[in-house]
Amino acid sequence: MTGTHDLPLTDDAVANREAIERLLAAQSGGTLRLPAGTFALDRGIAVGPGWTLAGAEHGDGPVTTWLTSSASDGAPLLHVLGSRVTIQGIGFRPPPFGPGEHGGDRGTAITVGRYLYPTQAEWIEGIRIRRVQVERPDTRTANCIAVMGAVRDLTIAEVSIVGGCTGVAVHWGAVGERVDSIVGPSYHPHHLSITDLHVTDAFEGFYLSSVHDVVVDRARLSAVEIGFRLLPGDNTDRFHAADDNAVGERIRVTRAWVSWNGPLYAMRIAGWGRSEIDQSIRVLEYRDVVVSDCTLVPLPLATPGFGDPRRSRAPVVLEQASGVTLDGIRVDVPGDSSTAAGSWSSAVDRT
Repeated sequence: MTGTHDLPLTDDAVANREAIERLLAAQSGGTLRLPAGTFALDRGIAVGPGWTLAGAEHGDGPVTTWLTSSASDGAPLLHVLGSRVTIQGIGFRPPPFGPGEHGGDRGTAITVGRYLYPTQAEWIEGIRIRRVQVERPDTRTANCIAVMGAVRDLTIAEVSIVGGCTGVAVHWGAVGERVDSIVGPSYHPHHLSITDLHVTDAFEGFYLSSVHDVVVDRARLSAVEIGFRLLPGDNTDRFHAADDNAVGERIRVTRAWVSWNGPLYAMRIAGWGRSEIDQSIRVLEYRDVVVSDCTLVPLPLATPGFGDPRRSRAPVVLEQASGVTLDGIRVDVPGDSSTAAGSWSSAVDRT
């Protein structure tokens, strides 16, 4: 039986987690409303199909319901593993965690899906993440929100993130025990909409790796080392079985504003990827991909003297990325009117 449930929480992290899990297990979906305040969990929670998790009403102001954790196991605070799930009006403060190079779905505030699956997966769809805040200003080792593998029909809107590695990481997934022993099939997130994303003081605003049919609109990425990346994935579409939807098609990034303080680039679009399985290099051909009406603002380096002296600092880097249209890319250099408005062609490093 579904319905709306107002769940009281306390300062007992174990009791809070058990109360939420008990309700999620006892019902086949519904709305779980959490009270205003900051509440700890002793570990993360898995969310099955049909649930809405909502914080206290806060009008147009900041969220008033916060979930925290001090767990060190790397489980996401919320791990969405079922379809038709909405998360709205909640703030998250995940604990510090270092997941390593291939742990993008670990240590997050919210993860939807998985990177590696033990067997063939069912698609997770109909996911809505709205008016969510994430704060992890003291660490840049783990992502904040991750969308991984068999996920489609997902909306992220009005999300604000401070700190962390990547604000929103969107990555393909596959069947396999490890990234170097994938057997397939692979799953590529698609039909995604990301709007009004604000990321501050993170390593990176967002990335899209081996996806198709994605729209990102009105992203504001401030004081980040990297603004955003479009990537083909470690194995491009080597294990992709859905012939009717090629990876790398129909992607739009529009009206992004990026102020970046890293030594490399504000945005990178790469068509090549090196396989973790056999180390071979494959190239993904993008089709109908447009990045338009974006403003890139170079800031002084956060770490002066750091970087690769063999490579210049470029607002835009294109690497074997045919099939990508850049339109209306503006580079604003603070305090330098002579170079404030450059066409995209003078701001691109093509390698």
